[in-house]
Amino acid sequence: MYFIGAGPGDPGLLTLRAVQCLQKADLVIADRLVPPQILKYARMGAQILLVSHPASFYPFSLDYPSCEKEEVLPKMVQAAQEGKVVVRLKGGTSEIFGRLSEELATVRLAEIPYEIVPGITTGLAAAAYAEVPLTDAELSSAVALATGHQRSQKQGPPLDYQRLAQFPGTLVVYMGIATSPQWSSDLIRGGLSPQTPVAIVCRCGWPNQQTLRCRLETLPQTIASYQVQPPAIIIVGEVVNRMPEKSWFESRPLFGQRILLTRPEQQAADLADQLAELGADVLIQPAIRISDPPDWQPVDQALAKLEEFDWVVFSSANGVRYFLDRLLHTGGDMRRLGRVRLAAIGPGTAAELAQYHLQADLVPEQFRAEVLAEALLQALQPHPGEKRVLLVRASRGRPVLAEILQSAGVCVHQVIAYTSTDVTEPAPEIAQAMADGSIHWVTVTSSSIARSLVQMFGQNLQKTKLASISPLTSEVLRQLGYPPAVEARQYTLPGLIEAILERR
Repeated sequence: MYFIGAGPGDPGLLTLRAVQCLQKADLVIADRLVPPQILKYARMGAQILLVSHPASFYPFSLDYPSCEKEEVLPKMVQAAQEGKVVVRLKGGTSEIFGRLSEELATVRLAEIPYEIVPGITTGLAAAAYAEVPLTDAELSSAVALATGHQRSQKQGPPLDYQRLAQFPGTLVVYMGIATSPQWSSDLIRGGLSPQTPVAIVCRCGWPNQQTLRCRLETLPQTIASYQVQPPAIIIVGEVVNRMPEKSWFESRPLFGQRILLTRPEQQAADLADQLAELGADVLIQPAIRISDPPDWQPVDQALAKLEEFDWVVFSSANGVRYFLDRLLHTGGDMRRLGRVRLAAIGPGTAAELAQYHLQADLVPEQFRAEVLAEALLQALQPHPGEKRVLLVRASRGRPVLAEILQSAGVCVHQVIAYTSTDVTEPAPEIAQAMADGSIHWVTVTSSSIARSLVQMFGQNLQKTKLASISPLTSEVLRQLGYPPAVEARQYTLPGLIEAILERR
C-alpha cells in the first residue's frame, strides 16, 4: 500500500516515485483536490475512486465513482488483503494536515505493508508560485505551518494563535479561509501588528491560480470581497513585501487562457504540454476519432509491391503512422522503402516520417493538396505518365490530389490507411464550459475537425475564438459561418501557438 502526496495542483510537481507507484496500482483512492492529469498515470485498468468532499474545489466533475470518507479505510484494507496494490492519493503531502496518522493506524493494525511517498506541501509550493520568500536574511529566519481549522475532538489544548503571534518568523496558514476572522483577530490581540502584510494564494499551481495581497487587519474583508473559496494558503509576515506585483507563474503569456484542443487525444499530448508551459488551462475534446481502416487487405497488397512504386505520398501524419506501423506489423521494415521516394503534405507529416528515421524527399511550401500535386508533377518530369504513385490517405478527404495527378497521366494507386469519423457528443463538462463561454480558444487543425466542431457545439462556437492551422481550414470555417479569429502563418502546431500568442 502506498500513501502518496500528489502536490498542490501542478501535475508537473508529482515525484518520479509517485508515478512509479501509480503505474502498478490496482486501486487508487484520490482526494478531489488531486489534479485530474495525475490520475492518468494510473495503470490502465486500475480502479479509481474519488473521495467525496462537500466543499471540494474542482474545475470539472470527473467520470470516476465517488467514495464516502467513511468507506476509504475499509476499501483500502480489503483491497490490500486481497493482494491488490493500493494507492491513497492526497493533495499536497499526506504528512502535513493530511490526517495520515489516522489511516496509518488502521493499516498497521491490519498488518499491511506500506510506504509513504512524500509530495510537495501546498504551503511551500504557494510561496514559490506566488514568489514569496518564506525566509529572508533580514526579515524571517523561521517558518511555521499552522492550520486554521481544528477538530473539536482534538486531544490536547487548541492552537493558541495569540501565543503564535510571538513566533519570530513567517506564518503559513492552511484551511484558514472560513475561520480567518477568529485567528487573525487572535494574532492581533497577541501582539502581531495589524499592518502585517498578508498574501492569499488561491488554487496554488492550478491554471487559474489567484494571488491577493492585504494587511492582517483587513484579511476577513478581503476574503469576503473577493469571495475567496478553498483551497487557499494564507502567508502572514513581512516577507510578503518581497513578492513582485505578479509572479513568474501568473506572468506566463497564456496564463488565464482556457484552450480546447480538438485533435484525437493520443495526438494532443505534445500540443497540450507546450500550451501548459505557456500557462494555458488546457482541455481536450477530440472532434474526430482515428481508427483502423475497415479492411487492411488493400494496404497489405500495396505493401507487398512497394518496390513497384516510384513515390509514396502521405497526406497526413496519421497516414504515416498507420501505414508504417502496418508495414512493421506484417514483418517488414524500412528497407522495403529503399528505392521509393517519399512526399509529405506538410512539415508535421514530414516530422512523423522522421520518427521512423525516414526523411521526406518532397515537402511543399504550402500545406495544400494543390501545391503538393504541382510539386510532385515537377518531380515526375520529364515522363509523368511512366511513374507510379501510391497515395496513402484517410477514409475521407478531398480527392483533389489524386485527380490532378491522374489528369496529368500519372498512374495513381490509393489506399485507405485509417478511418476518420466524427465525435458527435462532447463530454458534458466540455459542453457546459463552451455554453457558459469559459473556453477562450479552440484549436482547429483540419477541415474535418472544423465540420465536426460545428456539429458538436453549433452556435455556442460563437462564444469562443477559433484558431485555424491553415487557409484551407479557415475557408471551411468561413463557409460554415464561423470565421477564425487567427490563422497560423506557418501551417504547423508551433505556428498555431504563435498565432494565439500574437492575438492573446
